Formats: sequence, structure tokens, C-alpha cells
Amino acid sequence: MPSTTVYVTINGERRELDGPLTVAELLRDLGVRPEHVAVERNRDLVTRRQHAETAVVSGDVLEIVTLVGGGAPEDPPTDPLAPEPLTIGGHTFRSRLFVGTGKYATLELMRDCLDASGAEVVTVAVRRERLFDREGRNLLDFLDPERYTILPNTAGCFSADDALRTARLGRELLEGLGNPGADWVKLEVLADPRTLLPDPVATLESTRVLVAEGFQVLCYTSDDPIMARRLKEAGAASVMPAGSPIGSGQGVLNPNNIRIILEDLKGNDPSYPVIVDAGVGTASDVAIAMELGCDGVLLNTGIAGARDPLRMAHAMRMAIEAGRLAHGAGRIPTKLYATASSPTQGVIGRS
Repeated sequence: MPSTTVYVTINGERRELDGPLTVAELLRDLGVRPEHVAVERNRDLVTRRQHAETAVVSGDVLEIVTLVGGGAPEDPPTDPLAPEPLTIGGHTFRSRLFVGTGKYATLELMRDCLDASGAEVVTVAVRRERLFDREGRNLLDFLDPERYTILPNTAGCFSADDALRTARLGRELLEGLGNPGADWVKLEVLADPRTLLPDPVATLESTRVLVAEGFQVLCYTSDDPIMARRLKEAGAASVMPAGSPIGSGQGVLNPNNIRIILEDLKGNDPSYPVIVDAGVGTASDVAIAMELGCDGVLLNTGIAGARDPLRMAHAMRMAIEAGRLAHGAGRIPTKLYATASSPTQGVIGRS
């Protein structure tokens, strides 16, 4: 029988396998002893006696489970402070921190920082050059496409035509990898190389075209509330206003505009995702963005350019969680004068 490629999901991870094959052959290829596991195929139990006769075909969803030591799970579902998941289009994640893959001193450092950040989504640029580094290594040698959902971006594009071509190439690449990020794109159409500010007309035009082609579009834009509204109306899966210019490290310069964007885009649609993108310099910038009510933060230089990127990756991870918790908790109102936190009654020497 001729060989075929079988695309399946195993324990929540998309896999590409050589077929045809049965459950028994799959377990053998995975190096799993059949007596140590139980298998479900499309929510139906496959008993051990059925392993050799049950075919695995494209589209199958398989669960392969074994026994582990008892105890509490890593993320107890009953934890009242556990952050609710973030959904963008057809994607759902626990982490609200999106991290870029550029500007790191080494690929090894990039890999370690991504791990430390806790991010589940990483952004990558689509380029025709630099397929390999000087040692013959590719970015994908250090970026596990089965662990991360990859968000291709159109960084460096200064026209709608270039952005559209880049988005389509990104989709082709990720479809080949079997990565779920193939159906979305972070859209950047820049106006000039000095400011790296977005071109609003070209961004809106590109959004409409990509949405019509089936992309889930995450739009990098300025903090202009009117433009943010137009992009949502055009079908953007998420609007991503800049906190400040790309790579500037100035943080959220105009929190009032971000507040207006949140009010406008979430007023009748509370779950619509608004993500601060660009300008974040340190953990406090991340916390401020989240305390405003944003749904997430995308950053790259803030980690990669830090004196100790690995420590900063940890800090950004904690900041995104702290900011989200603080927003939900609700800060106290600001006042001009002091308010005692201890009771004033019964103070010694006071009648």
C-alpha cells in the first residue's frame, strides 16, 4: 500500500504521521508499551484488543493516557485566582503574554527566554533571507511548533501589497508545519522606517482583504480610537494598539486613549480582545497595560534587549498575571489627601 501522510491530534498536539497505520503501529512508533496506556479515538475507547484493527486516519483526535502519582494538578481548576483563558478567534490560551523571537544574542537564549516567559504564542517574521545562521541552524531548530502556536507577522512591510504577500507566505509555511497558527496573522503595514508608525489606510485595506481570504487578523495600529473602531468593523480578530513606538521602551504613553479604545471595542462586546503591542520596556509597563483592562501584551525588545533577558522574561510573566489580577480586584480611588489606615480612636494622649 502506498505511503500517505496522516494529520492527527494526539493529547492536544497536532502531529503529522506516515501512514497508513493502526493504533497498534502508532503506539509502537511512539515507543509506548500498549499495556501501560489507554487510548481514545474521537472520544471512543479503543480497547487493547482493537489496537491492531483500528485505523488512524487524518482528522482523528486521540487521547493516550497513563497512570501518574496522585496529587493536585499544576493548575487546580478550583483555584479562584486562576486566570480565565484568553480567546482570539478560534484560538484559546492560558497565558496572555505574546513574545517575539527577534533580537536575541543566540538562539539558545531565545529558546530559554520563551520558556521562562510562559508564553504559548510566539511571533515570527517571514523573511526570504537568513534561512540558516552561520552554523547552519534554523530558527525552527529552537522553536517547537508542537509546543507553541506561531503567530506570523508582516513586520517590515511598507505597503499593503507586501503585507498581503507576506501573510500568504506565512500561512503556507505554517500549514506545512501543521501548526495551528496557519490561520492567523499579525498585520503590520508601516508608514516609514524612522517612526515605524502604522499606515492607517494600508492597514485597513489589508485587513479587509485578509479577512475575506479567511485569515484571523490581529492588527497593529496606533492608539487612535477611531482607527481601532474601523479595524474592528473591518473584521479584525483583535486590535493591537501601540503603547509607544516599536522598540522604544517608553511604556504606555497615552493610557487615556487605551481606555477609550477599550470602552469603544468592548462596550457591547466584552470578550473582544484588545492587546497592547509595542513600546513595553519593563515589567511595570506590562502591569499598567493589564490594569487598564487590556487582554494581553505582545513584546519582544523588552526581554531580548534587557541586560539579563532570562530574568526579564520571568518578570514579564509575573507582571502579566499581577496586572490582570489587579484589574479584576479593582484599585482604590486616588485622593488628594492622606487617609489613615489605622483607627484614630483610642490613640494615646488624645482625648
